[in-house]
Amino acid sequence: MLRTIIFKIVLGIYFVLWAPFLLIGLVSKKITTKLVLADAAGVLVLARVICGIRYKIFYPPTEENGVPAAPNENVRLDGKAIIAAKHMSMMEVAILANNVQRPFFILKRELLWIPIYGWAFWRMGLQPVNRTRGATNMNKLAAAVATKIMNGQTLIIFPEGTRTKPGHPIPLKRGLLFLAQQLKLPIIPVGTDTGLYWPKRGKMTPGVAGVWFEPVLPSTASLEDIYNAINKHSA
Repeated sequence: MLRTIIFKIVLGIYFVLWAPFLLIGLVSKKITTKLVLADAAGVLVLARVICGIRYKIFYPPTEENGVPAAPNENVRLDGKAIIAAKHMSMMEVAILANNVQRPFFILKRELLWIPIYGWAFWRMGLQPVNRTRGATNMNKLAAAVATKIMNGQTLIIFPEGTRTKPGHPIPLKRGLLFLAQQLKLPIIPVGTDTGLYWPKRGKMTPGVAGVWFEPVLPSTASLEDIYNAINKHSA
């Protein structure tokens, strides 16, 4: 537990030290994006150094011998698909942000109100959503997401809507299906077990967290199909 406490203290200091750089970086979307991604990469370094938590990414086999291939346009990690990922901790956010081409996330608009960090999220083009506006909000969201994807960005969405505990999966939100069907984009499910090592609350545990990119699903996939795919490797 001591390492967990040390990590959280150091992480808080780390975020404070990064804030001035993010503030300066607001002059440019490109600079802000690089700074935020570097910030996220630093979080992974701290988790590894202080808590002994590393990670490994697994991609779907694309060869007859079952050897996984690195992401490329053939497995649709080029922005022309929606990445639907399981959400267990801050860790997979940082991992995906640094391993997906030109990523952007959908997040609660309230997060953009956080001083400096929220401004940086807005500047780099993360997509806010007002969860109280119903269908009208979803139509506007689909249009905004379409524009970003046409500009070469890749949408990463957490269909559970919140972080989950190991062994306690929750139902997926239907917004993912709405976006996939409206934009006619396939879905790449991503599973993870980061919650075993970096839980939502409690002690952090040394080990190697896995992130699994599953085979692409069509835009017409059901919530059950997506649910099964992203929970395939969860504890």
